[in-house]
Amino acid sequence: MKKKVITMVLATIAFAPAWAQSSDDERAVKEAVSHFAQSADRQDAGALDKLLDANFRVIMNRLFGSTEVNVLTKDEYLEKIRAKEFGGETRKVRIEDVTIIGNTACAKVAFRGSQTSFTSFLQFVKTEDAHWRLVSDMPTLM
Repeated sequence: MKKKVITMVLATIAFAPAWAQSSDDERAVKEAVSHFAQSADRQDAGALDKLLDANFRVIMNRLFGSTEVNVLTKDEYLEKIRAKEFGGETRKVRIEDVTIIGNTACAKVAFRGSQTSFTSFLQFVKTEDAHWRLVSDMPTLM
């Protein structure tokens, strides 16, 4: 019995850093989601530029009357923010799920505003300097 307890304690200690890292990463991803939402609501292209990965894309599947998949690059998205076509509405944000595997994370997030409500799958990549950058946004209107 004593051997089993010692084994369990050692196993807990051995895996604790992985659990702590996962918890820290989840917290950081949630903060990135919040930062993304607030920056878009304020139409702050400068703040968004820092959060978005160079490869960022908005992937819109049959939205706004389209029958196709439309893709916006980071530059196109930021231009729509600057032109006040996107953002500008304070929304309620509810993070429904966060899944992290290694240096990749996916968050399912519900955005609710007075003008638009949608759910997005936000995908993040962790950089070498341990920052989470948004690489794709795939919204579905509600």
